[in-house]
Amino acid sequence: MALTDSLDELITSGAITPQLAMKVLQQFDKSLADTLVKQVKTKTTLKGHLKTYRLCDDVWTFIVKNPTFKMESNEAVTASKIKIVACKNADAIEAGKK
Repeated sequence: MALTDSLDELITSGAITPQLAMKVLQQFDKSLADTLVKQVKTKTTLKGHLKTYRLCDDVWTFIVKNPTFKMESNEAVTASKIKIVACKNADAIEAGKK
């Protein structure tokens, strides 16, 4: 949210174009996903109330209310609501074609 708000301010002030902001968001998403895959090794359990789910163009979207994430260390993290967007891994798709 902070990144999106900052990019909106930069677009409004004329410092960057909307196209550049979209490229920044795409790179952020890619870098975050790569980091999670390569560097995060802790398993987490998620419990909450599934409010909404949908599938569109091979992309699943889940809205979970009152989620609790419990780590292997028994540390718990809560929120009022989260949105999970899950899509096919491009690397897995390419590997399946070979």
